[in-house]
Amino acid sequence: MTEVQLIIYGTNWCGDCRRTQRFLQDNQVSYKFINIDLDKKGEQFVLSTNRGMRSVPTIVFPDGSILVEPTNNQLSAKLMAKIES
Repeated sequence: MTEVQLIIYGTNWCGDCRRTQRFLQDNQVSYKFINIDLDKKGEQFVLSTNRGMRSVPTIVFPDGSILVEPTNNQLSAKLMAKIES
């Protein structure tokens, strides 16, 4: 789909995180995964972004925009908007 480098903040035990990673891999979108159970700075970012909640996946796009717990359709729409712009 694209070579956009996303950052995904998540956990290994989160089903939505695994689904998101699978979706990105299936669509050949590169990303960096930060496990907030192991990375305290990553956890603090998620907490500050989500008003104290550990809401994952929290996805940061190269332009600084963020999606939290998106569906595959929401993620696809966001990625397509980036490609078309």
